[in-house]
Amino acid sequence: MEAAPAPRQETRPPAARRDELTTSREGIAAALSQIRGPFMERIDPAAAVKLPRPDLAMEVGRMLPDLLRELGLQLNGAEQRDVVTQLVNDMLGLGPLDPLLDDPLITDILVNGPNQVYVERHGKLELTDVVFRDGKHLLAIAQRIVNRVGRRVDESSPMCDARLEDGSRVNVIVPPLAIDGASISIRKFAEKKITLEVMARQSNLSDAMMRVLQIASRARLNILISGGTGSGKTTLLNALSRMIDTGERVVTIEDAAELQLQQPHVVRLETRPPNLEGKGEVTMRGLVKNALRMRPDRIILGEVRGGEALDMLQAMNTGHDGSMCTLHANNPREALTRLENMVGMSGANLPPKAVRTQIVAAIDMIVQVSRMRDGVRRITSVTEVVGMEGEIITTQELFRYRYEGEGADGKLIGRFESAGLRPAFTDKAGYYGLERPLLDAVI
Repeated sequence: MEAAPAPRQETRPPAARRDELTTSREGIAAALSQIRGPFMERIDPAAAVKLPRPDLAMEVGRMLPDLLRELGLQLNGAEQRDVVTQLVNDMLGLGPLDPLLDDPLITDILVNGPNQVYVERHGKLELTDVVFRDGKHLLAIAQRIVNRVGRRVDESSPMCDARLEDGSRVNVIVPPLAIDGASISIRKFAEKKITLEVMARQSNLSDAMMRVLQIASRARLNILISGGTGSGKTTLLNALSRMIDTGERVVTIEDAAELQLQQPHVVRLETRPPNLEGKGEVTMRGLVKNALRMRPDRIILGEVRGGEALDMLQAMNTGHDGSMCTLHANNPREALTRLENMVGMSGANLPPKAVRTQIVAAIDMIVQVSRMRDGVRRITSVTEVVGMEGEIITTQELFRYRYEGEGADGKLIGRFESAGLRPAFTDKAGYYGLERPLLDAVI
């Protein structure tokens, strides 16, 4: 008797599997559109949001089969779990954005209206299949984000900076300024603490640059971090701050708090927008002035954007060595020019030479960071502010990144070069017993 042939396993091409996934997503979306109305009629939203997420998910899961029978819908077990998750996300979370926030590979989430959501993975932007029901759904999520931190966004106040509960930074802009629907930009909070050592292993900088920056922070140099949007300025600022002694009192000032200092004695300050009557605004400049009365050892400014630049320079010149800040600029020379222009925004009528003299006295080092076209963020220059010749600020570059080509994998090929110069802060490093390690790193 011949053995029965083994059942043939059906193999489906990847395209067929993708079609099935798409059909499943469309079925879930269609089911949700029918379920939401009857579901919201049966549940008390005010009581639901007070429940722990697992308890609410269990309650929604118990209600769902009855709803499906009444509406004549058929969903398998996996689809029902997806429906439960999305209903809970709509009530407690950020709806369609929750799966993206849970993905550890995603660093940025960019929402351009209800039908277009991009994410950044490995330094590259890619379009997702995430969509919102409509513009009202997206606006409700945007308002939920800002309301949690006591801010608002509407037609009268259509722009807002905020943060999520995990520390992720958020910018929201809504109609009428955003023509195609609300726009949400989320810079995700990095759970993994980035250090200079980690950055060196990732080839964001060389070992020699790492040692020089560690010494610069320990020797209490005033450091300006310059770079474009998304270049890694805040990440580098966090890494440098790990060199601060635990016995120092540090005051941080930001528009939306995102710094992750590890020291025990840190005072975190955050700006506040005006209320509905246009009153109660607390600006970055006001916080810098107040910080000077708080007996700080160091002041760390998340980003310099305007007239607070003058107050920051004065703080650096009055005993607050080791302070740090960031600003947007494409190279160190441009950073100095922008800093000078922002001092002018303070309303102080100072001659250019007087402003530049203050900059030279306050800023010791400029670290330039760039997100390059292969998606990798690199420190492209470490430059010292040396002095003045006439009315011109003089600098010397200790390190630079030199581009040499592109590999087969699309990654840029280059090297971090040392200029071989004796740093101007050698004597200051010597005061902290770090002169020999500094010279070994650069020469």
